[in-house]
Amino acid sequence: MVGLRAPAWGDGVTQGNGFWRLCGLAAGLLLMATSGAQAQSLRCNDTGVREGDSRLWLLRTCGQPQLSDFYCVPLYYPGPPNRFGVSPPIAAGCLMTDEWLYERGPGNLVAVVKIQNGKIVSIRYGEQGR
Repeated sequence: MVGLRAPAWGDGVTQGNGFWRLCGLAAGLLLMATSGAQAQSLRCNDTGVREGDSRLWLLRTCGQPQLSDFYCVPLYYPGPPNRFGVSPPIAAGCLMTDEWLYERGPGNLVAVVKIQNGKIVSIRYGEQGR
């Protein structure tokens, strides 16, 4: 049987290559990324709507918005590589997007609800739309 030994401190496995520093950095970045990824919700008439709910549920729960806008978000896919090896984007149509603004009364921030494909994709507070 061949003798196995645990790596000693300083032989490049546990120190010197920055492995543990890299693990710590990755864990920190992961924590920061997940802390901002919380889904928003909007409360109307003692009931709430949240990201993923349908446009119909939003209308039933919160009623018609004070303002609404719709626009086309262009979609692209990578085309064939050119002579430089770069794949230029090719337009592939658009994704119709609605933004509905709800005034929530005195002391409350306005809510802007973004809808794509009939589903709520985001809820933002304190903006007048973009």
